[in-house]
Amino acid sequence: MDELDDLTKAKIVQMILDKKTEDALEKLSKFYRVDTPQIAVGTIKKKRRTVYAVYVIQEKKIYALNSDIFYNPFIILHEYYHHIRSKFGKHRGSERHANMYAQGFIDSYNKIVKMLNQNSSPKKLD
Repeated sequence: MDELDDLTKAKIVQMILDKKTEDALEKLSKFYRVDTPQIAVGTIKKKRRTVYAVYVIQEKKIYALNSDIFYNPFIILHEYYHHIRSKFGKHRGSERHANMYAQGFIDSYNKIVKMLNQNSSPKKLD
């Protein structure tokens, strides 16, 4: 699987924080050359309501429990990992790998923000 650079990962996180989750997923999907998953706020039948989000392969859809989750980069990127793994024929990627994938984006975001803050006043990544 191809790897994104730190700045691109940071921009993806910023997009989600800026409430542009669909745009962030579209950008990621273009990079990986896969269909963009749908995303919705709500739960699905027969799933525990204690789960913050879930990816449903048959629907190619991420369900976020509420709007706070819809704009949570770690959770959205965790579920997106399941989407891309299913597209590459390996859906049974572990939760640990999904967490590592999402954490990589968060780490890149923190790294870029720290670098920007050291060089000047706080800025957006646009």
